[in-house]
Parts: sequence; structure tokens; C-alpha cells
Amino acid sequence: MFLESLQNSPDLLISIVFVIGILVGSFLNLVIYRLPLMMQHQWRHECQSVLNLPITEDDQTFNLALPASHCPHCKTPIKAYDNIPLLSYCLLAGKCRHCRTAISIRYPLIELFTGFCSALVAWRFGVSVAMLFALLLTWCLIAQSFIDIDHQLLADSISLPMLWLGLLLSVFSVYTNSHDSIIGAIAGYMSLWSVYQLFKLATGKDGMGYGDFKLLALLGAWLGWQYLPLIILLSSVVGAMIGVSMVLIKNHKLSQPIPFGPYLAAAGWLALICGTELNQLYLNAMAI
Repeated sequence: MFLESLQNSPDLLISIVFVIGILVGSFLNLVIYRLPLMMQHQWRHECQSVLNLPITEDDQTFNLALPASHCPHCKTPIKAYDNIPLLSYCLLAGKCRHCRTAISIRYPLIELFTGFCSALVAWRFGVSVAMLFALLLTWCLIAQSFIDIDHQLLADSISLPMLWLGLLLSVFSVYTNSHDSIIGAIAGYMSLWSVYQLFKLATGKDGMGYGDFKLLALLGAWLGWQYLPLIILLSSVVGAMIGVSMVLIKNHKLSQPIPFGPYLAAAGWLALICGTELNQLYLNAMAI
């Protein structure tokens, strides 16, 4: 009966998913901060093992669960009632309860952004299996985007499982069929890999990271190869516009790399939400 109520009341569905998205956004803040540090910790241990160096053990366990959330300035553990997404930030006026150090506004903005994107997914797909998996993809793309902005890397621990999940969903034709999904995964990876190799051959420099190849392969697996030209076009145009703006406005050096993952993720998410309409516009424009 609850599912029937959601099907008959789109506004209720969107509202519930919006709240769930805000809660997930709070968890994504944790993932965005901790996952890169966990990766660096693992890389350090692997390097020490390969070089036959003593493996240093950290005194404190560090993962997505431990240590408990705390103020980065005074190290005071954050109580549950001070860790309510959006609400706690507003009640505390954006400051730590104990030391009154300002809390970055980025945290509530990511929570709100995740809720907004989740609500759009609910509006687009309604109560369906496609909505559930589209929400999962949305949350993963948000996490990858901000990790790339902060550290210029894309986590394989997110990209690879999601790529395989996209291929699995194609067996049941949730978003596309297996034929288009397999070709999409291959073409997505190989297209950027080819550009990378040509750019390196011409300049001797790395134009992008391998994480970008895997991210586009992921999107190709989920949506099918037909959407790859649209995703590449959207991400390239937006990336070029923002890159030029950063050079002109913020004196960004041309030699300083700009993460491409967020543009790919945004373009892929737009293709997920309104890909049919955008693809038709793209094809019509190409036909002119």
C-alpha cells in the first residue's frame, strides 16, 4: 500500500527521496574526505612492501566507520544531535559547538545538492527499479566528482564495481540492452585512451588520468554507446569553458591540470535524466 501511495502521489515520492538524498549527502561528505586518505594509506603500505621497507602501522584505525566524526580543529567528537544534515549546521550557525571554529559551508551544500539531484531522479523515473539504481549511480557520481576536484583522482573502488553493475543491469534491460552496454563500456574506455595516447605522443605529457577512461566506460555500460558522443561533447564544451574562465579570471596556469571527472560525471548524469531529448537535439543539430 505504501508503494501504491508513492505511485499515486509523485510529490510525496519526490519529497521522501529528497530527504533521503540529504541524508546520503551527509555520508558522501564522509566518503569524499576519507576515501582518498584511505587510498593513500594503502598505497604507502604497498610501496613499503615492494621496497622491502618496514611497514609503519598507524596508531588509530582509519576507515569510513572509524574514528567517529569529530571537529578537525579541537578534535571533540560530534554528538548525534549535532550531526543532523542541514539542520545542525543551521542551529549551530555554521560553527563547532565547543571551539566555535567555522564549519565549511561546503558540507551542507553537498547535502542539499545530493537531495536536489535525488529528487530529480525520482521525478524522472518514478517508483521503479530504474529509480533505485539511478539514485545509486547519482550518489557515486557526486562522490567521484568532489574527490576528483579535491585530489585529481577517481577511486577505482567506486568506478569498477559500478561499471560491472551497469553491465549486469543491461542483462535485464533496465537502461539499455547488453549489446549496447558492452560496446558502450569498450568504446567509452578506448575513446579517451586513444586521445590520451595521441596527446602524449604529440606533447610527451599526460593529458588525463586513467580514472577518466574508467568513468566514461562506466557511463557507456549504464547508458549504452549511443550516448557517448553526447557525453563527450557536453563534458568537453563545459570543461573548456570553465578552464578558459579559470585562466582569465583566477589566473589559473595553463600547465596546472584541471580535473575532467566532474564534467564527465555531470554530462553522464544529464544523459541519464534527459538523455533521449538531448540526444535527439544533438542528432538534429548534426543533421543540419
